[in-house]
Amino acid sequence: MPRIRRSTAKTGLAIVPDRKFVTALGRGLDVLRCFGPRDRWLANQDIAARTGLARPTVSRLVYTLTQLGFLRPAHSPRKYALGTAAVSLGYSALTQIDIRRAARPLLHALSQHTNASVHLAINDGVHMQVVDTYWHSSAFVIDIGSRVPVATTSLGRAYVCALPEEERKAILEQIRARRPEDWPLARKRFEEAFRDYEQYGYCFALGDWRRDVNAVATPFDPRDGTKPIVVGCSGSLSNSAPICSSATSDRAFWRWSGTCAPRFNKSERGGRERSGR
Repeated sequence: MPRIRRSTAKTGLAIVPDRKFVTALGRGLDVLRCFGPRDRWLANQDIAARTGLARPTVSRLVYTLTQLGFLRPAHSPRKYALGTAAVSLGYSALTQIDIRRAARPLLHALSQHTNASVHLAINDGVHMQVVDTYWHSSAFVIDIGSRVPVATTSLGRAYVCALPEEERKAILEQIRARRPEDWPLARKRFEEAFRDYEQYGYCFALGDWRRDVNAVATPFDPRDGTKPIVVGCSGSLSNSAPICSSATSDRAFWRWSGTCAPRFNKSERGGRERSGR
């Protein structure tokens, strides 16, 4: 009888048969996923609450990860933070996202054009992971490495809109299963997002994730065989009116995505030619 792979963390992943899945390794990675940009130190009970694992299991996993350098302990009280091995692994992954290099001057230009913070994000299950950002001095800030919900952000809604039908259904089902009590409102917001994307090419989140933040986002295809990437603008409620009016009036996002993808493809071809591939 095949093993059943279950998500030990509260990630909303589907339960699938998988003979090759190493449960202990999956649990260890779930522990590492608990740490976000705002989580400097976590105790074992915090990790247990976030993963759904028993405390004795968490204790053994934390000990192993600490010995390997992926976690580092505080002296008092007994808490843990990501260690140098985790930081090194994260930065290695970040530098391999080639679109960041091509997108940076365009992100900066869009930030200046909209007077807003601009973010580049990829999908991570029922969250979006910010992989690059430009801050505007008067705008709401989301830092690199931040994970935001798919269901309540413009980044997430834009990503879902860009998916093929079957993949779209799958991620919506994950969102529904994760927070069934919130699903009626989430479904309504996604229906609005689908209409906005069909009409304008971008999606909004007006106070949905945080009451004081408005945002707009659009997906684009990096044309390298990977999943859609999303670019978004966000700002505090008092400063976000220009974001929406700019996007609606002159379709800045349409110009951005139309310019970024060709530049990215050109830089990718140049890199392959220089390396002799």
